[in-house]
Amino acid sequence: MSVELRRASRSDAQFLLELVTGEETRAFLGRAPASLEEVLADIERSEQEPESFGWLVAEADGERIGSASYRVANERNGIVEGGRLAVHPRFRGRRLGDDLARAFQRLVLRELGFHRLEIQIYGFNERALAHAERVGYVREGVKRKAYRKNGEWQDAVLYAMLEDELPA
Repeated sequence: MSVELRRASRSDAQFLLELVTGEETRAFLGRAPASLEEVLADIERSEQEPESFGWLVAEADGERIGSASYRVANERNGIVEGGRLAVHPRFRGRRLGDDLARAFQRLVLRELGFHRLEIQIYGFNERALAHAERVGYVREGVKRKAYRKNGEWQDAVLYAMLEDELPA
């Protein structure tokens, strides 16, 4: 099953809202919209500012399976921050998240031409930490007690990938 990415459209809004606010996903995401209006605003921003922000829908065999997003963190140096990488619970356990992540890396670093893709993962999210290393991100460090989540301070583990680290 091949995973393809495309820019989110208004017709994806309900799917994306359910994905990022779902019980099995929300606990692991940082910044994510919480209402349909916020989702639509992010989709509009993605359409209007594709060079600096993108919310993408992942599809496999013509069916929506997940999402990923990027935002330019440092334009001059070509640094992008990735986020909202999520696979719908119906499709978990098939390594589609790995395929989604690799497609996302190729899109951001090759097709869009950025130099560096950075991600941050909550320290308690062991599954996502293993996933990041499995798909080729390099662990660069930990931001200790960087974010407040559910009333407690959480570490953020920093990962990055450079364009020249992408497999051929």
